[in-house]
Amino acid sequence: MKVKLVINMKKALDENRPIFHQIKEWIEEDILDEELKEGERIPSTNELAKFYRINPATAGKGVQALVDEKLIYKQRGIGMFVAEGAKKLLMERRKQEFFDDFVKPLVKEAHRIGMEPEELTELLSKGVKENE
Repeated sequence: MKVKLVINMKKALDENRPIFHQIKEWIEEDILDEELKEGERIPSTNELAKFYRINPATAGKGVQALVDEKLIYKQRGIGMFVAEGAKKLLMERRKQEFFDDFVKPLVKEAHRIGMEPEELTELLSKGVKENE
């Protein structure tokens, strides 16, 4: 069975952030972008460690975090696979993070400067149109 090493091709380690966290995020991004689809095998911790020249335990920590979040699952002796519903779960989580990180501060600032909800809605619509 050939394994996609998509994450290896396009990402470089950022020395200012925990490596295990970057490994986790890259696999999540590949699931969201459907580079890794439900049921597909992800690179093993040894493959990740070899490519990035990191300790296998570090790669394993990132992969284990995905297992803990039920985004991937282990099949003993075979490998790790993307769980059914992983993309949907990630999308729901990212939408909540978007709301918390962007929408709440936006609404708070709009309120602070006396912007009416209709004005805010109008500006958001304008922003969407400008981005189309």
